[in-house]
Amino acid sequence: QWQLVESGGGLVQAGGSLRLSCVTSGPTFRSYAMGWFRQGPGKEREFVASISYNSFNIDYADFVEGRFTISRDNDKKAMYLQMNSLKPDDTAVYYCNAVAGKNPRFHSWGQGTQVTVSS
Repeated sequence: QWQLVESGGGLVQAGGSLRLSCVTSGPTFRSYAMGWFRQGPGKEREFVASISYNSFNIDYADFVEGRFTISRDNDKKAMYLQMNSLKPDDTAVYYCNAVAGKNPRFHSWGQGTQVTVSS
């Protein structure tokens, strides 16, 4: 069973940047498409971005609007999310998971990393 550990969140002002990291223990990490999700206060968890196993296919939610960049390093079993031009609406706990399309593949989640954007 995979363990997912997210990090890199924090408190930033609007317009600022953060780089999130997701490290896994899954031995087959390089075989799976991976994705980022987020859950804002009082909201349901939503899809943010995904990247195929070989990084050839990348997908973003409409609200990203070119501000985020997803990447992965299969040798390190890690995935990243570079977030620029952050907005207060980006405030949420961010999670990673393997994905099937825009849906999480695994039922278990890591603890997430809190991103707070002040106006």
